[in-house]
Amino acid sequence: MTIAYESGVNLFDTAEVYSGGKRSSLVITTKLYWGGNPCLTPNPFMSPLTSGLKGSLQRMQLEYVDVVFANRTDSNTPMEEIVRAMTHVINQGMSMYWGTSRWSAMEIMEAYSVARQFNLIPPVCEQAEYHFFQREKVETQLPELYHKIGVGVVSWSPLACGIITGKYENGIPETSRASMKPYQWLREKITSEDGRKQQAKLKDLAHIAEKLGCTLPQLAIAWCLRNEGVSSVLLGSSNPSQLTENLGAIQVIPKMTAGIASEVDHILGNRPHSKKDYHH
Repeated sequence: MTIAYESGVNLFDTAEVYSGGKRSSLVITTKLYWGGNPCLTPNPFMSPLTSGLKGSLQRMQLEYVDVVFANRTDSNTPMEEIVRAMTHVINQGMSMYWGTSRWSAMEIMEAYSVARQFNLIPPVCEQAEYHFFQREKVETQLPELYHKIGVGVVSWSPLACGIITGKYENGIPETSRASMKPYQWLREKITSEDGRKQQAKLKDLAHIAEKLGCTLPQLAIAWCLRNEGVSSVLLGSSNPSQLTENLGAIQVIPKMTAGIASEVDHILGNRPHSKKDYHH
């Protein structure tokens, strides 16, 4: 956290312990996932949300978080109850704002409409997966919300669980995440036919990174940040040197010209078509 903060990072998506006098200059967020049996309580959402957030604040030794994210929608709970519960924790002073995580554009729009209808607080941002190989939602579905109601994107997994680092180019290293038993799904993804095609594309992208004087991970993170709808990119570094390398992406952003973006698109071959594309 110290390296990140001193390098200019001020948004922390999770933190076990917080101490010191820098709270006012930090943006701390937390995510909650719940489910409820609608038969047991008038609002199956309110109780687990409030207790879950209280527990999170106690563990982090904080009085409030800046943004609490609702991680996936709860199909058992009406949207009005979700929005009321989020408004409640904000009114209780436990959070300043609320956002969504892994929600569809339609669900976010519904939450916004419900908030306006009942004079409640709407979500301000969506946490969405976004990287070279996952583009559709952030580039075609969410921009409309960004322009219409001001919902920004906090993107996660810019390196696709490490796939984009290039470390899987020659197979699965023994010390890598993909070699661990709980990550068999990642191993299968990397060794699949699509996975091998991705590795071939990453080799070509590495040449662009070399031309720009940066590493492949730095290129990937800068590419995410160049998107006007992306407010922040969450980094999941496992050690200080990895974090320092990833933060170097900030220096690459000015080099991400339209020409470079076009080269990246040409190599990836997966640029989604937005509504704007059809109007030209």
